[in-house]
Amino acid sequence: MNRPIRIGQIVPSSNVTMETEIPALLRAREGAAPEHFTFHSSRMRMKKVTKQELAAMDADSDRCALELSDAAVDVLGYACLVAIMSMGTGYHRVSEARLHRRTVENGHPAPVVTSAGALIAGLGTLGAKRIALVAPYMKPLTEMVVGYIEGEGVAVGDWLALEIADNLEVANQDPARLMDHCKRLDLSGIDALVLSACVQMPSLPAVQRIEDATGLPVVSAAICTAHQMLTRLGLPTAVPGAGALLSGRY
Repeated sequence: MNRPIRIGQIVPSSNVTMETEIPALLRAREGAAPEHFTFHSSRMRMKKVTKQELAAMDADSDRCALELSDAAVDVLGYACLVAIMSMGTGYHRVSEARLHRRTVENGHPAPVVTSAGALIAGLGTLGAKRIALVAPYMKPLTEMVVGYIEGEGVAVGDWLALEIADNLEVANQDPARLMDHCKRLDLSGIDALVLSACVQMPSLPAVQRIEDATGLPVVSAAICTAHQMLTRLGLPTAVPGAGALLSGRY
């Protein structure tokens, strides 16, 4: 491919993190790989992280897939984990297949990655059978996320819900506090840490540091999404300083 690889993202209207973390990961990769990337987004309306707003937002994702396929993106990422997981077990497969069909119908077929499906795939790649996670959501939504992950065959040994309903406030969380949140988790028998399960909650500056401190693989929804985007594009999954999943060993 002579032109840059076009990365498309379907993003909640109040999300200000996924359009920084995914580019940061792939820009870091550009320093050690020949590919170059451009980034393109379409937005769905959502301000409060509630089940009602998430369902209404998800219904708008087809429009976003069509808009991004107008730009002939090479891969399309759905950047809201909880919107998918709140729709019921296995919904990431339904969403990915439906949105891919929209791109095919529009004449610019592109693989579709959901952050929810990417997290499941990333944990599978690591061989993680039992995890601990931090999420910014209210407890009922966090319980849905835990149930969804366990429904995919991964046990959640411990979890922490920060109970932040406003999506912009989620984006304001300091990644430096993730180590403190991690210390509140029981890591006995844990194979991997998910910090965080939300693509809106910033985490990249802390991931490698916490991985080095705990000796456990550390992922985030954004890291897993980048891993799956690279996988779907047929590219090596190596990004420096982004934890075990993007170390190039998998």
